[in-house]
Amino acid sequence: MHIKNDDTLVFIGDSITDAGRDRADSASLGGGYVHEIAQTLRDRAEDGPGPRVINRGINGNRVYDLESRWTTDVIDHRPTVVTVKIGINDTWRRYDRGLPSPLDVFEECLDRLLAGTARELSARLVVITPFLLPVGPDQESWFEDLSPRTDAVLRAAVNNGAQVVRADLVMIRAAQDREPAELAPDGVHPSRLGHRLIADAWLAAVDSAAADPRR
Repeated sequence: MHIKNDDTLVFIGDSITDAGRDRADSASLGGGYVHEIAQTLRDRAEDGPGPRVINRGINGNRVYDLESRWTTDVIDHRPTVVTVKIGINDTWRRYDRGLPSPLDVFEECLDRLLAGTARELSARLVVITPFLLPVGPDQESWFEDLSPRTDAVLRAAVNNGAQVVRADLVMIRAAQDREPAELAPDGVHPSRLGHRLIADAWLAAVDSAAADPRR
């Protein structure tokens, strides 16, 4: 099943989705993977502007922040495709602020959001896994929290019939041939290349007709 020109795509998550978008402009997509996906789909469109793409990422968000704004930022747009990328801040805040995000509560919240969306909308659900490319020894310990959290994301996706984009595997594979900082300078936020890799992974998983095999 391919993305159609009359589809409405909502992307929601944290700063990786936000990517510096202009909050004062509801049409702003930021400079990250959402912009890359939208541009690819628009370039492919033969007639018209292509599908409507909405970015509702907000930097610093954890899964609970998504829940507090889910109705206005997702449901009210009546999207046909909903993409969620969340989890790294739920891990990061444990280490930089001592703010825990219990794994079971995190999973229940994400599962609740996906299940509620499936009930409210006849939309395709897409989940992008969180990732980390350590650029310093202090970040290595984060995997103690992030690895089981990624498993929780995968379980919630499977439980709700969501397609999965394995950004964690994509970035790890890419880091075999490049320095991690080339893909994510601080280990978390993607570079332009990192965002393009995530975009290509999304396109390959959700709409293979739009993926560019030359990239």
